[in-house]
Amino acid sequence: MKKVMVMILSLVLLSITGIANAGNKTGPFIGGSLGYANTDVSEGIYNFDDSDIGFKIFGGYNFGIIPLLDLAVEGSYVDFGQASSSNIEVDVRGLDIFGLAALNLGPFGVFGKVGQIYWKSDSNIGALDDSGFNMAYGVGVRFQIGSFGIRGEYEYFALDYVDVGMISAGVSWTF
Repeated sequence: MKKVMVMILSLVLLSITGIANAGNKTGPFIGGSLGYANTDVSEGIYNFDDSDIGFKIFGGYNFGIIPLLDLAVEGSYVDFGQASSSNIEVDVRGLDIFGLAALNLGPFGVFGKVGQIYWKSDSNIGALDDSGFNMAYGVGVRFQIGSFGIRGEYEYFALDYVDVGMISAGVSWTF
């Protein structure tokens, strides 16, 4: 009976180790997300907010440090769609880079990220054409089996005269 218990305990421990390593793959990754972007414009007499469909294409490198913790560097091109109010239209897009920290809970995980975005806005009135570097933040959840991942996240971009919040869902592939 003692040998049977030792064998069962060994199998349970091996299976737990396998689950803990799911989603902890080290290497480069690519992906894309589609979401809903809310843009709040506040520049002089122009104060409005609007929402549109946004998207991003991202890539980076994941460092699987220990079975429960991932650290990564991620960069992306993001397009927030078009915010408009009566006769004003503003398009905002940018390139960003983030540092990511993720806690793996089996194939599920939660992550947070902080970084910088270089953004550019174009509008049908010259006063809202601008660009700059600003801070960006995000939190999210992911489900990863092997190399394939599904993720949902919320990102916040505090730009000079525009604040953008984007909630998105996407997929990723780790090489």
